[in-house]
Amino acid sequence: MSVIATVTLVAGNLGLIFFLMTVPLGLRTVTVSRVIEAGRNRLWQALWPFGSDAGWSGEILSAEPMDGEGTTSIKLSWEGRDGRPIERKARLDDVVEGSRFSMRVVEDTALDPSFWADYRETTALAPEGDATRVTLTQTDRYRGVAFLIFRYFAMRRELAKLQVWARTGTYRRGGWFEHPVSQIGFAVLSAFILWPFFGLNLGGLALAAILTSVVALHELGHMAAFRLTGHRRARMIFIPLLGGIAMGGRPYDSRFEVAFVALMGAGFSAFLVPLLIAASGLAGSEGHRLAAVLLATLAGCASLFNIANLVPVWKFDGGQVLRQICPGPIALALASFLLLFALLALGWRAGFSPSFLLVAGTVFSVLSLLTVGSGVKPRHELKPIRAFDRLAMAGALLAVFAIHGYGVLWASARLM
Repeated sequence: MSVIATVTLVAGNLGLIFFLMTVPLGLRTVTVSRVIEAGRNRLWQALWPFGSDAGWSGEILSAEPMDGEGTTSIKLSWEGRDGRPIERKARLDDVVEGSRFSMRVVEDTALDPSFWADYRETTALAPEGDATRVTLTQTDRYRGVAFLIFRYFAMRRELAKLQVWARTGTYRRGGWFEHPVSQIGFAVLSAFILWPFFGLNLGGLALAAILTSVVALHELGHMAAFRLTGHRRARMIFIPLLGGIAMGGRPYDSRFEVAFVALMGAGFSAFLVPLLIAASGLAGSEGHRLAAVLLATLAGCASLFNIANLVPVWKFDGGQVLRQICPGPIALALASFLLLFALLALGWRAGFSPSFLLVAGTVFSVLSLLTVGSGVKPRHELKPIRAFDRLAMAGALLAVFAIHGYGVLWASARLM
């Protein structure tokens, strides 16, 4: 990949990350409307928290009034960090029986109350002949468009599923976006988007496919970690060009869990890289040169991608691990500096030019500043990490770094 292509790809990703996660948007209102072929009263019973069909989607398990002024306790089917249903305290107002109501979330058992400070949702129903127009409105303060887009499509999906429920009486879980076939399609699309950056030839296509496979394996490691730490549901969403995101089935419960899940993305590949190196050597010794080169390229890409994810940036895996295992800000700053220095030294030893490494260091610093503090604060502090677990995770981080560092050096010597 040329320097210009590299700079273009990195700059484009940085700009996209800033746009999706950080750009301040202020208060925004999202409105979605749909005509559903059902009577207004039936839909009211489904959408009103105290309605006879309020559990139509399985989201609301129960709702109980707490006073005579609209304060309500709602139990949801979503799992909290303790594996039990999340309970939400909400305030209902502007209620017109059978037509509309608004709701503000006061607090819940999963997120800090500040998350809900500007949130308000409104549901309105209006008759249109024999059907009913349902309008959902949500207002909140946003940083980055990613969550705004997510809420828009979540509301559209809710209305689509409500329409199916009104017609059939059954609720269908899931959707086309997270369906395995769709995700495979997104992975293939991602590979074709990356293809021009590596050259529009068979070699470029192979590199794009290898990089896409490396991303998938990395997220598979995160998913395995989620399952090992008790998440009964975990899934991966592939986003073309940006990569993939592994998501657990509940909020994190402890600092050890955060560190373990973050490290297992690269940790999973750390088991594969030595096998790929050995397989490449075996294929070469047997005279299968093309297979040896492809295996070496896969080992090199996996090593480079995963060691880059260990950069001590706020939202990168390395940054998340260090924030959990370092006992204070001084230790965190020192560990971050040492890890970044080791990464740049490895890059220099692998043959990257000093100017490229300087640009890379600057990019990582800017990316850290863009994403710092962008996480969602939980309702209660995570369980502290024990001294033994802290040392174990630090040792695992060093081991994963060493394995991938060796993979980078081995691949650079073999392929360049």
